[in-house]
Amino acid sequence: MRISVAATAPFGADVLERLAARHDVAALLTRPDSPAGRGRKLASSPAKLVAERLGIAVLQPERPTAELELPGDAVVVAAYGLLIPESLLAKGLWLNVHPSLLPRWRGAAPVERALLAGDRETGVTIHETVKQLDAGPIAAQRAFPLTAEDDAGSVYARSAELAVELLDVVLPSPSFRPQEGEPTYAAKIEAADRELDLARPEESLNRIRALSPHIGARGELDGRRLTFWKARLEDGRLVPVEVQPEGGKRMPYDAFLRGLR
Repeated sequence: MRISVAATAPFGADVLERLAARHDVAALLTRPDSPAGRGRKLASSPAKLVAERLGIAVLQPERPTAELELPGDAVVVAAYGLLIPESLLAKGLWLNVHPSLLPRWRGAAPVERALLAGDRETGVTIHETVKQLDAGPIAAQRAFPLTAEDDAGSVYARSAELAVELLDVVLPSPSFRPQEGEPTYAAKIEAADRELDLARPEESLNRIRALSPHIGARGELDGRRLTFWKARLEDGRLVPVEVQPEGGKRMPYDAFLRGLR
């Protein structure tokens, strides 16, 4: 099918690339370039980088409005990050890709919140984009288990793969059913969410998994402030595997200990 995609963040970029391998993606709607890095130079979004590499037209309005024209039979939204006005939604079919089992974990950080909560499963929901946050009727939904080895990176990758499989079924002839059950909300990750309480090893491990490999959890160990990227539990004890000292590079925890000695 000929479609447009609205995406900005890495998850959206992954969905875009997978869709472009199976459908005719006519255009990408993404957020404007923004300052990034220590030099605060303008940088393209991950989705824009994919679109430019694949030769897909890129649209970057400050805010989408009713005057915006997007080619194709539908618009797939995946981690775009801006509100789509009702006047624009009314002009065609908008389908949102959400990496959770809606109505659980509506909002900005569904994968991270599922891992923080110790959920045993998550999944992907394809739903109609509506004004209310992640509240549209469902076109397709599928669950998958969360394992002890999963972190946010692996869950997002599995979600992008599954999303495109579901969209292959939905796009030709979508039908919808209402969301059922009490919604829960996945608030944006704040600085306080990154802090580890190392006296709670299982909770700390969930936090490390939820924030890796893109954000990182923080705590103090061996008298140093560290960012924790990987860890495991042994006999109820948290064992760091990969860490990053303040101002330093990521390294195996054994290498960090050798440096202390």
